[in-house]
Amino acid sequence: MTTRHNPPGLFEHGREQHILDNAPLAERMRPVNFDEFVGQRHILAEDRVLRRAINADRVPSILFWGPPGSGKTTLARLIATVTSAYFEPVSAVSAGVADLRRAVSEARERQSLHLQPTILFVDEIHRFNKAQQDVILPHVEDGTITFIGATTENPSFEVNAPLLSRCRVFTLLALDEEAVTDIVMRAITDEHRGLGNLSPALEPDALAHLVNIANGDARVALNALEMAAVSVEPEPDGTRRIGIAEISDALQRRTPQYDRAGDSHYDTISAFIKSVRGSSPDGALYWLARMLEAGEDPLFIARRLVILAAEDIGLANPGALPVAVAAQQAVHFIGLPEGRIPLAEATVYLATSPKSNAAYMALERALDDVRSHPQDPVPLHLRNAVTGLMRGMGYGAGYKYSHDYEGHFEPQEYLPPNLFGRRYYEPSDQGSEAAIAERLRRWWGNGSGSEA
Repeated sequence: MTTRHNPPGLFEHGREQHILDNAPLAERMRPVNFDEFVGQRHILAEDRVLRRAINADRVPSILFWGPPGSGKTTLARLIATVTSAYFEPVSAVSAGVADLRRAVSEARERQSLHLQPTILFVDEIHRFNKAQQDVILPHVEDGTITFIGATTENPSFEVNAPLLSRCRVFTLLALDEEAVTDIVMRAITDEHRGLGNLSPALEPDALAHLVNIANGDARVALNALEMAAVSVEPEPDGTRRIGIAEISDALQRRTPQYDRAGDSHYDTISAFIKSVRGSSPDGALYWLARMLEAGEDPLFIARRLVILAAEDIGLANPGALPVAVAAQQAVHFIGLPEGRIPLAEATVYLATSPKSNAAYMALERALDDVRSHPQDPVPLHLRNAVTGLMRGMGYGAGYKYSHDYEGHFEPQEYLPPNLFGRRYYEPSDQGSEAAIAERLRRWWGNGSGSEA
């Protein structure tokens, strides 16, 4: 099995040990075999297809998609330890097209001279642009390389469709509290790679706090643990007692799993919108808080509130749109942090308002008719007769001026002849729209704005 260009000599071994000794705890504690790997049983259990492929040394081109600290890079490195293929790691953060072409050229030579396949591992594949990803594609297709990519972003949006179609996508989940606890305790007791030689004693409440704030990210937990351990003065017996104060100081705050241009951005705003639409002020406020804590643009949130007011509340509460627009103006005027208050107020107001999308759906139905039916001329009685010639042609003839009639209403046809009797707006029985529905029935009989 070969995973290097040359076998390491004594100097290289010493150099690698020096690097390992000075690496962050999260790097030192990376699993060196599958027995040490924690979590992801849904793809790595012995009976799962990925594990069987790894054990058989028949790894296909794959993409690992999951949140930070879930083990994507570690899993790729573990595959390198059990495969007979040459393992070529590349980071999309620092590599370019020249690096990819070099890797492919060496893979082709290796295959030709030594009959050895190559696995090209690209970490952070979503950072490669289309041209860079295109460099990989033909060589995956012809078998020169087996491709393994790792990404925190949705491959459907961040990986070219042709490359994506040639890969199996395996989704890694954020580690649960039990898994993070296991990893932390291993690091505390491991004297070779972990902190065991420092004799740390992590108090139970400090452990619970560390696991909670790490939010499923093993890297965050280990790096905070290391910072806390080395900053604590040892007691006379050499023990370094780590309490919740030390952990809190090392962590500072929870690291949000949020990217303003990535999946978390879209998933969270989706949850926010659905909570408002579903009349859950508590759910809406929670997702609002998540976005604000992660540094989301408050005007983006305000724009969504304006859209929600028009689309999902509509005329069931005509006051919703002015409230949403006022919130947008307030946020624009005062900014954060105070701007979060009108955002919260508008969120609660919209979530607790009666809901109706009748006006929105009415427009959609009208647009469908505009697109699918011949567009007849505007009926003559609805045209303005601004010249004698127009009057002579019948413009405005027969038009009934509503204010001349009792109740300021008189029925007449407002649609072109090919759409006579069409009804688009069907008001709901929610809030103010119930009164609108009754008014339309009184005017038109059938509830529409057109004679049947």
